[in-house]
Amino acid sequence: MATVFVSGHFNVLHPGHLRLLRFAKECGDRLVVAVESDRTAASAAYVPDYLRLEGVQSISWVDDAFIIDEPVADVIKRLRPAIVVKGKEHELSNNSEFAVLDSYGGRLIFSSGETTFSSLDLIRKEYKNLDSHSISLPLDYLSRHQIKTSRLSDLTHSFKTLKVCVVGDLIIDEYITCQPLGMSQEDPTIVVTPIDATKFIGGSGIVAAHAAGLGASVHYVAITGQDSPRVFALEELAAAKVNPILFIDESRPTTLKQRYRCNGKSMLRVSHLHQGAISLALQQQISEELEKALHDSDLLVFSDFNYGCLPQPLVDNLITFAKSRGVIVAADSQSSSQVGDISRFKGMDLLTPTEHEARISTRNREDGLVVLAEQLRQQASAANILLKLGEEGLLIHAGNSKTGDWMTDRVDALNSAPKDVAGAGDSLLITSAMALACGGNIWEAACLGSLAAALQVGRVGNTPLRTEELVQELA
Repeated sequence: MATVFVSGHFNVLHPGHLRLLRFAKECGDRLVVAVESDRTAASAAYVPDYLRLEGVQSISWVDDAFIIDEPVADVIKRLRPAIVVKGKEHELSNNSEFAVLDSYGGRLIFSSGETTFSSLDLIRKEYKNLDSHSISLPLDYLSRHQIKTSRLSDLTHSFKTLKVCVVGDLIIDEYITCQPLGMSQEDPTIVVTPIDATKFIGGSGIVAAHAAGLGASVHYVAITGQDSPRVFALEELAAAKVNPILFIDESRPTTLKQRYRCNGKSMLRVSHLHQGAISLALQQQISEELEKALHDSDLLVFSDFNYGCLPQPLVDNLITFAKSRGVIVAADSQSSSQVGDISRFKGMDLLTPTEHEARISTRNREDGLVVLAEQLRQQASAANILLKLGEEGLLIHAGNSKTGDWMTDRVDALNSAPKDVAGAGDSLLITSAMALACGGNIWEAACLGSLAAALQVGRVGNTPLRTEELVQELA
């Protein structure tokens, strides 16, 4: 492992520092940064050394940083880094590092980094920062159904009492941020250079992580390949406090979806996946694992992307077992093409299809939304339908199956400035289902699910929801 060393004062971090450190990180495997102490920096330091150190430590490329109170050459002699990087302005100076590096074969490189962008940390804020000012509560809807925000807050806090099982297709989402360079001279092709790659848990994995982030105890079952995305998934799920059982299918890769983005917009998506059904042996293993977990669970959630993790015999067996134990069951079956049928999940307490997915299942291209929702409800024998309408919000089709009184209402999209809509359905599914499992009615569940979706689309990439976020918006 090649260690790269950089030293300096680092009074106020600016784009020049960031370019230099990015370049240094690209030169090896591990970047170590030494911050000169107040004593050694003398008058050149006008910010206390501990604050300067904190600034350097906050930079994502830096693997280790510390304060030094001795000559830089002595530090290099002790650490023996493979490469030392200094700014281009030092190239014609007398550099004492040369003698030490020559003694063991190290190299001194001069560069001030690329000028094509300023700060990767600024780019990465897009994945984490949420602008809650664009989110609003559906006050008319709350009034119609006599729902108080305090009731929704109580429901949210009660999520911590739930035991949740999630099963479905695990996906790793990778966002590759690029710098546009221009048009190719050979053909009309946009040319970009990758700046950064950030990975997230997606698919059924983020559904499980959302549930854990909202306080539930989560048992998660999925299929992966024997590859590096599996390792990433295990690490991220553990960090999210999910209990994962990831069975290995050596005939397929772990599903990886890559999104190439420039200037905050997605340009291209590349999917690495296998869509064949898993073997009977794996189906049996999943069934046995979930049956054990469902003995004392409150909620079973199917998160289906039609990649073969949930063959029909497995689905039918799990539904039958869950219902025999009195477990609430919910499902989402996402299909971007003509493949998929959400109505195959029979007897669900909650289904959350898009309009497109509902029309695929019912083969209904012409009727209005209420007729469509009722047709799907009957076809799937579902208790409640939340029909996702994208920027038009959510249609709720629900009621009392004993009396035959069915009602329809809608919730507008609650985020007026979404950044990334990819994770909206997952957050809606799990939050609404958990609300039902805690004794909430469908109107309360739909509102909390819509609010969770509004939070999720307010940032790029899948970041697990937290109870505090929902409660803050309700307050």
